[in-house]
Amino acid sequence: MKYMLTWWERPTGSYFDYEGAQQRVLGVFHKWEMPASLQIHQFLVRVGELGGYAVIETDQPADIHRLSTVFAVFRFRLEPVLEVGEAVATEAAAIAWRAGLSG
Repeated sequence: MKYMLTWWERPTGSYFDYEGAQQRVLGVFHKWEMPASLQIHQFLVRVGELGGYAVIETDQPADIHRLSTVFAVFRFRLEPVLEVGEAVATEAAAIAWRAGLSG
């Protein structure tokens, strides 16, 4: 299954806390080893922010949970997604089935 993972920085109390959180997350990121079950198709950062997007494919959603726990400095939203062609074919089949119902 593919997922769109979005993340935002968590608010901190002061500029000192914010700078410390940035340094900490960079230190964790440099040591982090991505689980083999997570295939990252795109890994993007929003310009001017500490946050971004990743299109991840996996059959082990618990590894995404692990990732979000390791990087607890961020808030995360995870949404399952489909390729447009697959979604359109699925919708067409569902609409055709529904059209065949009587009454």
